[in-house]
Amino acid sequence: MARFTREELETFYGAAVPDLLPGPGQELRLLFVGINPGLWTAATSTHFAHPVNRFYPALFQAGIIDRPISPADGMTEADREHLRERGIGITNLVHRATARASELGAEELREGSKALTDLVLRLRPRVVAMAGITAYRTAFGLPKATVGRQPTMLGESELWVVPNPSGLNAHETVASLAAAYAEAARAAGVIGAR
Repeated sequence: MARFTREELETFYGAAVPDLLPGPGQELRLLFVGINPGLWTAATSTHFAHPVNRFYPALFQAGIIDRPISPADGMTEADREHLRERGIGITNLVHRATARASELGAEELREGSKALTDLVLRLRPRVVAMAGITAYRTAFGLPKATVGRQPTMLGESELWVVPNPSGLNAHETVASLAAAYAEAARAAGVIGAR
């Protein structure tokens, strides 16, 4: 596993990580939306890459991917293609890397919701799954929103809010994350009904 000093990671403040989106001829069924890249994610140019992040273990446990992905050193092209073939994309609400999502301001989150809406209108995924209820509430101006399927669509896409997989979200487990992600994945047709 890659090792970074605090000083090395701090050089990635403000960096962006490219979206992971299906290529030509590949359908986008499920678009996961992180809040913003962490510094480890920016350093490896791989979404949800921090070693204690539970995103990929939860995807595997949910059956959304059929093999483990360990992105802490950076995702391989084979890993990226596996996600694309499954119809899965990953983007961020805000593209600026920070040490913690709490470093983002409300206006930055609201601007991110506009850019996300534009992306969703262009790509038209079946389901958009935003990882993080607090950021979602702020970004979309919905202070009473709850986790799960939202009552409104985002363009033509179902909109879901799922728990954030960050290790800082300590009350969630891989199992609880997998259950929430599986619901959105079933709605997107990535996995079958159970």
